[in-house]
Amino acid sequence: MFGSPSRWQQTGALLLVLVLALPLFAAERIRLATTTSTYNSGLLDALLPEFERATGIQVQVLSVGTGQALRLGRDGDVDLVMTHAPAAEEAFVEAGHGIDPRRLMYNDFVLVGPANDPVGLRESEGVVEAFERIARGNTPFISRGDDSGTHKKELELWARTHENPNFTHYYAVGQGMGRVLLMASEMQGYTLTDRGTWLAMHSRLDLELLAEGSIDLANPYQVILVNPQRHPHVQLAAATQFRDWLVSAEGQALIGRFTVDGEPLFFPDAD
Repeated sequence: MFGSPSRWQQTGALLLVLVLALPLFAAERIRLATTTSTYNSGLLDALLPEFERATGIQVQVLSVGTGQALRLGRDGDVDLVMTHAPAAEEAFVEAGHGIDPRRLMYNDFVLVGPANDPVGLRESEGVVEAFERIARGNTPFISRGDDSGTHKKELELWARTHENPNFTHYYAVGQGMGRVLLMASEMQGYTLTDRGTWLAMHSRLDLELLAEGSIDLANPYQVILVNPQRHPHVQLAAATQFRDWLVSAEGQALIGRFTVDGEPLFFPDAD
């Protein structure tokens, strides 16, 4: 008859079981570069736990401006991007940095400013006139100045006016949307913001929504995979799984149900 296993044999067997089980417990992780609007609004806090519970895949978020997010994708530092600057996204894909872009959701940009509205944005006939009134007034305008999707939209709108964004009280601060809104509130100035971040933060701000609703202020979001032919190390399979979940019926329903104070911040757009 064989004797009982020694303590060393038992320990060795246990270690072997643990080593063999490691792949079962090692969580797969992907890196997402996305805009500050999806982060500041709280949308990702609502989406990511649901995806991680369903798949076991963890999503590491790098919250930056759209321009920086696309550069991270270009350099292979992330596995996919979620951004809101159509022209820049098209150039990103055409240059071979991204593949298989998918529409995800949309909201819009709004102009906010002090309640007394010293330049009369409420009376503006369109967003272009609103920007011209700001330039001609003597009131601060706080620009993100960070190559984000919001900053790109702002520059696009300035280009349609007869004014240049170099007037005395124009401040390009190189900050995210949340910080810019806080600065505008402190300085009692105007700024352009995505509606999602505005709704998430407006209760903390001494500002009011003054101009909205123009087709010129549309704000669509896309999700784009980083090209594995450029960067073979990217986690393409897991990133694709996350992308597909976002545009699935489940992901789109969660986006549509996400609200702040009863108001939706984003509208599903995958279909």
